[in-house]
Amino acid sequence: MSADQEAGAAPVEHLNIKVTDNNNEVFFKIKRSTPLKKLMDAFCDRQGKQQATVRFLFDGTRVRPDDTPDALEMADGDTLEVHQEQIGG
Repeated sequence: MSADQEAGAAPVEHLNIKVTDNNNEVFFKIKRSTPLKKLMDAFCDRQGKQQATVRFLFDGTRVRPDDTPDALEMADGDTLEVHQEQIGG
């Protein structure tokens, strides 16, 4: 067994996650155990959005602030989508 295979057996500590709202793409490096609230807050700050006005989706499922990449089984290079929250109907 080569050293590469041994190193590949351990989960990567950090993931690179892309967050996109169809106009902007922002890349974040985040630990697997970090609540996604940090990433969501940082994206909203950078884009000048209020978190209450947007929702974050991963594979079509709404992401909660207390979710972690591990809990969602995210992999390096995965994408979170940001959509405008629709109010009313």
